[in-house]
Amino acid sequence: MAIWVDPGKYRPVKKRGIAEVRHLELRILDSLEKTFERIFGDMSLSQFHDLLFPGNQSPLVQRRRALLIISRVRMVAAVFALLTPLWIPVDLYVFDAPLGSYVSVLRALATLAFAILALSFRNTESMGSAHRSLSFLLAIPTAFFLVSQPILAEFKIVGQAQLVIAAGYAFLPFVMVAGLSVFPITAVEGVMLSVPLLVANLVVAFLGYQVLSFASHLGALWLLTLLAVVATLAGMSQLHFMMQLVSQASHDGLTKAYTRRVGEEMLDLQFAQAQRGHMPFTLAFIDLDNFKSINDKFGHEEGDNTLRQAAAALRRILRRADILIRWGGEEFLIVMPATDPVGARIAVQRLREAGFGMRPDGIPQTASIGVSERITDSCPDWPSLVEKADHRMYIAKQAGKDRVVLCGDEELV
Repeated sequence: MAIWVDPGKYRPVKKRGIAEVRHLELRILDSLEKTFERIFGDMSLSQFHDLLFPGNQSPLVQRRRALLIISRVRMVAAVFALLTPLWIPVDLYVFDAPLGSYVSVLRALATLAFAILALSFRNTESMGSAHRSLSFLLAIPTAFFLVSQPILAEFKIVGQAQLVIAAGYAFLPFVMVAGLSVFPITAVEGVMLSVPLLVANLVVAFLGYQVLSFASHLGALWLLTLLAVVATLAGMSQLHFMMQLVSQASHDGLTKAYTRRVGEEMLDLQFAQAQRGHMPFTLAFIDLDNFKSINDKFGHEEGDNTLRQAAAALRRILRRADILIRWGGEEFLIVMPATDPVGARIAVQRLREAGFGMRPDGIPQTASIGVSERITDSCPDWPSLVEKADHRMYIAKQAGKDRVVLCGDEELV
């Protein structure tokens, strides 16, 4: 039996091209970004990602954050070193012997530990040192809490005053969790620092060392969790505020590139890291061609617009790890960590294909570029690396502009 099929009913499905799929992805991401900014105000989706995980922030923010965390750890440790021994006379007066003596010894040891912590860590820009100092700060009261609870549970505590004082020991984790709010931390760091205090509270409750009832400890655990969330959000808010301040202070208002002063600081940091890791480190020195004629013919406002377009074009082709610095009036420096001369050549070709925007008269803006690399050019420090790239940029200018001089003085027209 023959079956008739309407040929117009079934048409071949047109497959989406790569460009169409990519365009759809960009539209979805743009929609998510706008929705996120509508909810969180001036915070972008990428900034929120930086607030979740440690290590995502720029090296400049990391250095400032490390200094602030260590300074606050030392301050808090010093305050606790002064306040902790003041409670010893209260313990000796309220608790009968030998309980009063035991907890007084514990307080004396905690005081000594806080004093050592306040004097041990010096100002450093290492996040590793910052994490260690903050971990030590929380470890001292956690250890005091875990040791004091079994001691208090061994003795019969009678009297309203003794019960009130003893109950105060059970709420020590609350003080430390609340203290996280004074540090600029990420969400992951907040979780990692809060979990040991939550676990310590659980251990005391399940092992039966609690001064309070088991039900009271479970309620306290829920409250402690909420407090940890609030303290972590407060720390994330501090970190976001710090990121905003660093960004405003370190970026050029016109081009949104790093200023030369901050750029030199980042060059020093990145070059030292490349040396320690024996990694390549490449610079591209960019000078816009015939820029002075724009100011002379069309005015400084049009010159500023041309600079904005050029900087925006440069940012579009940069990787996340690359750094854009406004080195002078119309001079830019692109820092490319972990990039060898071959990778630099590809990056520069992509840059020239994307262009540098348009001049006020409708003609495409061009640039002369010099490239240098730490290992290939045997540069002992970053100033010599910048000088090498600057020299090659001048060679490109003298050779006719709108060209690149790569490592080995290879010319790319």
